Amino acid sequence: MRHGAALSGLLVLEDGTVFEGEMVSAGTRFGEVVFNTSMTGYQEVLTDPSYRGQIVVMTQPHIGNYGTSQDVAESARPWVEGFVARQFTARPSSHDSGEGLVQYLRRAAVPALHGIDTRALVRRLRERGALRGVVTSERSDAGALTAELADFPLMAGRALVDEVTTAQAYEVAAVGRRCHLAVYDFGVKSNILRSLAERGARLSVLPARTPASDCLALGVDGVVLSNGPGDPEPLAEIIETVRELLASGTPLLGICLGHQLLGLALGGETFKLKFGHHGGNQPVRELATGRVAITSQNHGFAVRPESLPPSCAVTQLNLNDGTVEGFDIAGKPVFSVQYHPEAAPGPHDSVGLFDRFLQAVAARPAAGTARGHLPASAAAPPLAALSAPSAPSAPSVPPARPAPPAPARPAPDP
Repeated sequence: MRHGAALSGLLVLEDGTVFEGEMVSAGTRFGEVVFNTSMTGYQEVLTDPSYRGQIVVMTQPHIGNYGTSQDVAESARPWVEGFVARQFTARPSSHDSGEGLVQYLRRAAVPALHGIDTRALVRRLRERGALRGVVTSERSDAGALTAELADFPLMAGRALVDEVTTAQAYEVAAVGRRCHLAVYDFGVKSNILRSLAERGARLSVLPARTPASDCLALGVDGVVLSNGPGDPEPLAEIIETVRELLASGTPLLGICLGHQLLGLALGGETFKLKFGHHGGNQPVRELATGRVAITSQNHGFAVRPESLPPSCAVTQLNLNDGTVEGFDIAGKPVFSVQYHPEAAPGPHDSVGLFDRFLQAVAARPAAGTARGHLPASAAAPPLAALSAPSAPSAPSVPPARPAPPAPARPAPDP
């Protein structure tokens, strides 16, 4: 089914490969082209700030079947540079669809292309790795676009956190009261905040470059280092902040980019994955028990296990490629995971990680009843009651994230 008057468009990759299709949302944007294997959850993908700087290709052929709803958005706006599918649904079918996906993309000015062979495109990305690309309805000079892509920055070396973090600190009220946590917003997803708040954690959400001293001055019981976009290695100032937080003895939980920043703060190294992990079907094995969880992931970098100090124990591995999915620090309430325990979208196999962290926070001697918190013996209700809460309250609305212009692209030769 057509989406109004047909508008031709291109996706051009840095290796010169060209895909011709129909643009359902006009524009021209450059970015790193990655593929996502989730079968549903496209709105969560679009609004995940970790996709800043990337053009996302969905492997599921029909995208948009159930429209969009603000209730499932992971932030206030889409962050992808462009969106590509085999076919976008013109007429959604859902009892709670507020707006069709195509209309949503047009309103948000996200260039979107369909009608191409996405299987061929994904095979290309799997063989060559994530490639720089441009999606456009405004230009047809594929050769010139390929030349411009050679000058477009690689994702390796790009520090994108400052483009997505909150401009000012804000609070998220708890459902009940167990503890007070700081959450560093490197591009935090709403469901991370919701998952903590519905378990009784009052949250102070902080801008990415908040000094450790300012964070600790809040008297928080623990700190969460959130997900976010880009390469962690250029974030030297933030890595030093994480070192100071580690030295304080405060319980720490790292998720995705936060996991990588913890690894770097401990003296480890990170590296760029060939095409990254993007989707809701990544298998992760817990080494201690052999238990396998299917997880939601979205990252292009990973921690080198051999670079971690002896005090770190790798606890989980990805069963597809053997990369590190989690580590703990011996004798400290510090652990991190590469995947997304909050899912959104994806399976909920690992949601208990939040309970584990809150139990570690409650068990910390400094977080007892003398500071007005529950003792460890009363800290955690049964896991089954927490894994599937009914009608969780959404976090309070944060200040608007910055809305930076599209990444600068090189000007074509005259």
